[in-house]
Amino acid sequence: MTVVGIGQCCWDILAEVNAYPEADEKEEIRRMTEEGGGPTATALVTLTRLGIPCRFHGIVGDDGYAGKIRGSLAREGIDITGLVARGGAASQVAFIVIERLNGRRTIFWQRPTGRELQPDELAAGFLEGAAALHLDGLMPDVSRHALNVARRFGIPVMVDAGRMRPGMVELAARCDYLVAAARFFLDLGWDGSEEGFQRIASGLGAPVVTVSRGARGSMTWSGGECFATPAFPVAAVDTTGAGDAFHGGYFYGVLQQWELRRTVTFASAVAALGCRSLGGRAGIPTLTETMRFLEEQGASKS
Repeated sequence: MTVVGIGQCCWDILAEVNAYPEADEKEEIRRMTEEGGGPTATALVTLTRLGIPCRFHGIVGDDGYAGKIRGSLAREGIDITGLVARGGAASQVAFIVIERLNGRRTIFWQRPTGRELQPDELAAGFLEGAAALHLDGLMPDVSRHALNVARRFGIPVMVDAGRMRPGMVELAARCDYLVAAARFFLDLGWDGSEEGFQRIASGLGAPVVTVSRGARGSMTWSGGECFATPAFPVAAVDTTGAGDAFHGGYFYGVLQQWELRRTVTFASAVAALGCRSLGGRAGIPTLTETMRFLEEQGASKS
């Protein structure tokens, strides 16, 4: 049971401050750390910690960050033979400022300067043995190609729609699970209401659609019905990567063939626990930790 992911990988530099400063002001950094990041890459890290083998396809440059990104994935046991290095190019890097008092973060990021991963750079058997495919849609051509291959083999596809990007509507229409950030729906004109969510979700084409809303939990539409799932209360240190952990936890439930409400509840628990530490990956829990947390919350079978 292997999950294949195609998308972003990144090196995150994180700084914790008491509060984000005004323009032309200074603020002392309380703590700093560095670690791997990126939506698809971090979702796969989440799955590996939950016990699911993963393979990642993406790009890095040939700068000093490339080795750090590779190492961060390899140490988690992720197969990175599909991670392509672009000569003379910079890897994706993010500088993230976290407010200590509330866990909010501000992200400054630089996209990789190398050419996007191309369809012909995926091996013919890149989905061999795969139980699922995860896409973030940032590289539309290779994402579209991978989705087409997955469709031919009956492999379920999840799309992480962080915001509206070229080709994202097409991916959303053809995937099995669209798990989107609120920004994606706002880009489509969402007014924030449940009725508005149902209207947009039902018109996208995916049979299952979930919108994550951070501390406000999530809403899910499937089969003409909609339900809300609250977020679990935790003392959040940093919300970086919480949505990516949510995707990983969501895919775990799908692979276990759980009922949809249980799947979303499990994903919410994984995301909440991931906010316990500085950095998008440091706090990602194991399966044992997540199940224990759900039992403590009285939600282990919900």
